[in-house]
Amino acid sequence: MAAKQYLVTGGTGFIGSALVLRLLERGHSVRVLDNNSRGAERRLGKMLGDIELMIGDIRSGDFVERAVKGVEAVHHLAFVNGTENFYKHPDLVLEVGAKGMINVVDACIKHGLGELILASSSEVYQSPPQVPTAESVPLIVPDLMNPRYSYGGGKLFSELYAINVAARRLDRVVIYRPHNVYGPDMGWEHVIPQLAARMAGLATQAPSGEIDFQIQGSGQETRSFCFIEDFIDGLELVQERGLTANVYHIGTTEEVTMADLAHRIARQLGRNINIVPGPIQAGGTLRRCPAIDKLAGLGYRQRIPLDHGLAITCRWYFENQRMRA
Repeated sequence: MAAKQYLVTGGTGFIGSALVLRLLERGHSVRVLDNNSRGAERRLGKMLGDIELMIGDIRSGDFVERAVKGVEAVHHLAFVNGTENFYKHPDLVLEVGAKGMINVVDACIKHGLGELILASSSEVYQSPPQVPTAESVPLIVPDLMNPRYSYGGGKLFSELYAINVAARRLDRVVIYRPHNVYGPDMGWEHVIPQLAARMAGLATQAPSGEIDFQIQGSGQETRSFCFIEDFIDGLELVQERGLTANVYHIGTTEEVTMADLAHRIARQLGRNINIVPGPIQAGGTLRRCPAIDKLAGLGYRQRIPLDHGLAITCRWYFENQRMRA
């Protein structure tokens, strides 16, 4: 595949930095746009000498225009992620999402770019009517008054804008929906890091015996988790083979309960736990597992089993507690 010059917005983030590495490994040139509000330059490590890094705000049209000028394609990932942020800062989530998407598309059109690859989210369909869930299910915002839906609503807007504006002006626009991507240094506002950090703290307080471990909900709520390396494999296939104006799920089909996840994380510490059910936040999704037939049709196969990925991820979080803000 011919080398290109890519812009990666949100490129110092968890997924963005992994994407930057893969692009460089494939011989592409990379420019990164981020403001490091949730990203961190340390994730780029030795790659910093091989990329062009532009620090600034995706909400600034002039800044985005400068970042897009001179590249051939854009991976747009910049957004405010993390469930805690959906509840605490819904205004920021929506502003970054909407303004960022409009600015990126406007800049692509102005500079005559032919290709935009958009990161959406499984949150666009909230409580799906069927599980496993295909890309064609209805997308909804169940409750305007619940700030949690700021993220899903912002991503839904981005998809609408991509299909109804960008795809009419650019040669190729492809959308993908990540499903619970995890791995080392993914941030602290997600379920696996939160469980791992709390588990480590309780294990230190009680060096032996069974640990009472409270979780949100009954423990029977489900998710399917995709290790970052598998995710990037899937994203690379979408980038190279995805059809324009199409949406692709990237994830795995192993549906696990939250109780099972907690037990698996406890085993990383060699401990047994007693699950204590707790209240669940309004708007929490009870089941989530993607159908990935479209992605499999591009050649995708999962390589990293959940327990192996959890071992790598939990080890990082157990060893880096000092980095938690």
